[in-house]
Amino acid sequence: MAVNIGVARESAAGERRVALTPETCKKLVAAGATVRIESGIGDGAYFPDQAYVDAGAHVTAHPREGADIVLCVQPPSVAAIASLKSGAVLVGSLQPQADPARAEAITSRGIVAFPLEKLPRTTRAQAMDVLSSQAGMAGYKSVLIAAQLAPRFFPMLTTAAGTIRPSKVLIVGAGVAGLQAIATAKRLGASVEGFDVRPETREQIESLGGKFLDLGVSAAGEGGYARALTDEERALQQQRLADHLKGIDVVVCTAAVPGRPAPKIISAAMVAGMKPGSVVVDLAAETGGNCELTQPGETIDSKGVTIAGPLNLASMGAQHASEMYARNVYNFVSLLLKDGALAFDWDDELLAKTVWPERAPSAV
Repeated sequence: MAVNIGVARESAAGERRVALTPETCKKLVAAGATVRIESGIGDGAYFPDQAYVDAGAHVTAHPREGADIVLCVQPPSVAAIASLKSGAVLVGSLQPQADPARAEAITSRGIVAFPLEKLPRTTRAQAMDVLSSQAGMAGYKSVLIAAQLAPRFFPMLTTAAGTIRPSKVLIVGAGVAGLQAIATAKRLGASVEGFDVRPETREQIESLGGKFLDLGVSAAGEGGYARALTDEERALQQQRLADHLKGIDVVVCTAAVPGRPAPKIISAAMVAGMKPGSVVVDLAAETGGNCELTQPGETIDSKGVTIAGPLNLASMGAQHASEMYARNVYNFVSLLLKDGALAFDWDDELLAKTVWPERAPSAV
């Protein structure tokens, strides 16, 4: 029997992305799946119902009912999870451990959940890496927000009224979002620096035309992530960064540690030392912010310095963000399908290490 895949409209406030596009719908149908969608699932990303129908989807009021696989961007509500059939597969950015009620709903219904944020960071998994694809859009949008808020041009201009010097932009954090921010700020003509406590990011920053800001503090950790700094290292970093920020026009913060609150890198005292008219855009606002003064979802003025804490930036680029996210999801779901039916290969580390609740080795 063909596997049934259900996709409902996203319920989170302001969420415009979708986990299924007409492109990936067509591929799933070609793989032998039956795809059911709720009317309007793609409206926020400008994918009309008819495009899904043309791709082979069936429009229904309750696509999750009886579905073998449910796709989502953000976690469904507890009530929605409780309504899924026992043993259904749930795929998306689920963060089950962030909400005890959500975790209980998943376990009590026997849902086989695949939180894609848990996906191993391996070469084979890159095509399924939703964190990277969505961070790229967030990094891009962050610089556009900064350019809009800044009372300056980003590029150098030579005009009849004189020469305008380029804005000095500092990107804090050189992960996917930070590197995209560096590339975007460079394209806009700014003088760009990148700062990261992992020294191995120097080459990546410089390859995009940025200058690596070396504050003499290294926090290289395992798996490509930064380790926590010691008190002495943090104090030295803070002192040198504070001095450097006095000459910066725009700061974009992107530093994050998976599963933990965002590290506080820019203190209130640092902000007080920045020039009037400077701008801070904090991508880490959703997990507390890299700037001490960041207010999630708000743009504030602190004695002449503008501090923005935008949320869910990937949703601002909903169409391309959805295309990337949906391809990530399709590539992962393909691992669950065999001849159009649902099949689990627990010898595949991508399944075994992503599934939640985690399975005992004997079950894997």
